[in-house]
Amino acid sequence: MKNVMITGVAGFIGSHLADKFLKEGWEVIGVDNFLTGNKLNISHLDSDSSFTFVEADVSSKTDFQQIGVGNSLDVVLHFACPASPVDYYKYPLETMQVNSYGTFNTLELAQKMGSTYLFASTSEVYGDPEVHPQVESYWGNVNPHGPRSVYDEAKRFSEACSMSYHREYDMDVRIVRIFNTYGPRMKLDDGRVVPNFIAQALRGEDITIYGDGSQTRSFCYVSDLVEGIFRFTSFKNLEGEVMNLGNPDEYKIRDFANIILRKVGSDSMISFEPLPEDDPRQRCPDISKAQELINWQPETSLDDGLAATIEFFQGIL
Repeated sequence: MKNVMITGVAGFIGSHLADKFLKEGWEVIGVDNFLTGNKLNISHLDSDSSFTFVEADVSSKTDFQQIGVGNSLDVVLHFACPASPVDYYKYPLETMQVNSYGTFNTLELAQKMGSTYLFASTSEVYGDPEVHPQVESYWGNVNPHGPRSVYDEAKRFSEACSMSYHREYDMDVRIVRIFNTYGPRMKLDDGRVVPNFIAQALRGEDITIYGDGSQTRSFCYVSDLVEGIFRFTSFKNLEGEVMNLGNPDEYKIRDFANIILRKVGSDSMISFEPLPEDDPRQRCPDISKAQELINWQPETSLDDGLAATIEFFQGIL
C-alpha cells in the first residue's frame, strides 16, 4: 500500500486531499499545528486506521524530526500555509517560515526517503498579471515588499527551493499553482470572495466589493482541484513540472456577487470599498498543460458547486 504525508492536513484543501488519498487506498500521514487549520475538518477520520495524525509545526526542525514515517514514504504534499489574506496578514512571519524552513524540512525528508514531492504554490505568484490568461511560463508581476509579499514571495521562494532540490538531487519534484478554489470546509472568516459573499448574503448584510468590481476571478470547486492534484501526483514522468490547476471560466466580481445573491435568495445590497494594495485586476488560469499531461479539466458547474457550498455555510451559521 502506498503512503503519503500531507502537511496542512486540517486545512480546507488538505483535508479534502486526505479524503481523496484514503478513498484511493493510500495510507495517509497528516501533519498540522492548527495555526489556521480546523480539527473539525479531519474529525471524521479519527476512526480510520489508514489515517495517522501528527500535531506538529513543519517549520520547526525539532517538531518535524519527531514525525515518524517508517521506512518508506511514497509522496510528500507540502500544503501547510496560511492561504487567505485574513490569515497571512495576521500571521506574516509564520507564513514566510512555513514557506522557507517548512519547505526545506519537507524537501529534506522527501530527498532522504526517495519520495515524490509536490509543493502547493498559488496563482498569487503571478501577482497583478500582464499576461492573460496566466500560463506557467509567465514569470509574474509581483511587488516584492508590499503587504501581500509575505504570501506571494514566500511561495515564489518555495518554488525556487523545490526546483533547486530537483536539479541538485534529481528529485521528483512537482509544483502545482492553485487558482481560486471554493467548497465545504472553507472558513466563514476566510477573507476570500466565495465565503465572504455567501456569509454576508446569508446574514442579510451588504455584499462588500473592493474597487469597482470590474476585476475578474475564476472559481474551481474543491473536488475538481483535488482530482487534479491526485493525478498530478500519481502520473509518471512529470518530474520538474509546474502546473496550473483552476477553472478557466472567468467572472467579474460584481457579476459574481449578483450570482451569489440569486443563489442565496438574499435581499442584501452591494457596497463598494477601496481596492486593497496590489490586488490583482485579473486572475484566470491557462490549463492547457493539465489538459495535455494529466487529462484534467474541471467538471463541476458553478451552480452545483455553489449549491453545495451554500448548504455547508447554512449548516454552520
